[in-house]
Amino acid sequence: MFSTVLSLRLQAHEVGLVVIGFFAWVQLLPTFKFLWAPMLDRFDVPGFGRFWGKRRGWIMLSQLGIVTALTAMGLTADDDRLGITALFAVLLAFWTTTLEVAADAWRIELAPTQEEQGPLAAANLWGYRSAMVAAGSGALLIADQPDWGWTGAYLAIAAAAFLPLPLLVALPREPNRTARRSTALVQGLIASTAILLATTALTASVGWLLLGAASGIGISAKTNVTPYVLALCMLPFLIMAAALPKIRELPPTSRARRSAAIGPYVDFFWRYGTIALALLAFVSIYRMGDVLALNLSKPMIKQLGYSLTEIGRADSYVALVASIVGVGLGGLMAARWPQARALTIGALFAALGNFGFVWLAHQPVDEALLYIATAADQFGNGMAGAVFVVYLSLLVNPRYPGAQYAFLSGFAFLLPRLLSGAGGAIVESLDRAGHAGFDLFFLLSGVLSLAALLFLPIISRARPRARDDEAAA
Repeated sequence: MFSTVLSLRLQAHEVGLVVIGFFAWVQLLPTFKFLWAPMLDRFDVPGFGRFWGKRRGWIMLSQLGIVTALTAMGLTADDDRLGITALFAVLLAFWTTTLEVAADAWRIELAPTQEEQGPLAAANLWGYRSAMVAAGSGALLIADQPDWGWTGAYLAIAAAAFLPLPLLVALPREPNRTARRSTALVQGLIASTAILLATTALTASVGWLLLGAASGIGISAKTNVTPYVLALCMLPFLIMAAALPKIRELPPTSRARRSAAIGPYVDFFWRYGTIALALLAFVSIYRMGDVLALNLSKPMIKQLGYSLTEIGRADSYVALVASIVGVGLGGLMAARWPQARALTIGALFAALGNFGFVWLAHQPVDEALLYIATAADQFGNGMAGAVFVVYLSLLVNPRYPGAQYAFLSGFAFLLPRLLSGAGGAIVESLDRAGHAGFDLFFLLSGVLSLAALLFLPIISRARPRARDDEAAA
């Protein structure tokens, strides 16, 4: 709702392609979830945590945030003020990401081994991708109705997003919790209201400062931001490479390793050493095609001449069936095959999904052909996603499941999302150079996904360093 659907909504309101690309940077927020993930490992949500526990309490707060943000996006769906649109899109991204952090930590705690993670990751992605399909196709089908429009679409999805909350409330008490259900619910709702208001005010203030700073240095819709984005992509690797030698020498009593804020992240580099850089390079490229296609595939399809209803139908049962099959096969592969083989097959099918958009651009407008391209994309991304989730989960130290998975999964999408935000500018630059902009863009994104396979000979040998107490023994 803050990526593909929003890009079509902005396109319908005649927002330029470059600005639509800038909105993809809202998706950067999940990349930085490691900044607040330790808080979810350490603290309970006031009220909710007293009955439902840490993980479910954060999920309930996140659901309230998601519903609130979706409702606000629905009530401002005319996009007359893009700053307001961006504010609520960022809030939706924040609460969606917080929900993912809590749910991922819960999943890793429930299933710490490869054999257990395969089916659980598949089940998790079945629900996740089913929700994406339902929201994406459902919103487009509703938005295409004159009596509903974009406001009706966002409000309908907000109503659907509220439905899990009563199910969570009905769950039994978490062990070792003593509060009564009604008391915990009332206290949690009061605390959640205060947290949501404070988060909205803080986000608006930070956004106002950032937009003012960008305007002050001359960044606009006409700015070629690609060189700056590529430079930013290199910074994390340079910083980590510089810090790595010192991290490897840290004793267990060091403040950095014991810190609740940075300890989980220091632990990852301490355990894997130099090969951690190769691991992070691999994960940051592996899902490149999926992320780059996410923001611009729908504007391209719309530009080819397909209606919102046709796109919605393709994104409904066609995408859902293809995604379910792909996720199921990916989960089976991840549980039973060697990791390198499963990762290779997943990357190949994900790249084929991107190449499918190149093929579609050269075909006559035919809804059946749109179904084929959509099915290939969703099947490949579902398969690669399931394999990838299991792989990341097994890299995590069970002592820090929420924080380390948030760091790895967030970093995995840093480079793709940075480039995705410049995607509109890249397409327009290719068009001006006499190339078919969308064609070459999706061709390059598929090739970049395949480039991750070059790291497999290195990362397949990665083994974590023994903990201090194990090494001493």
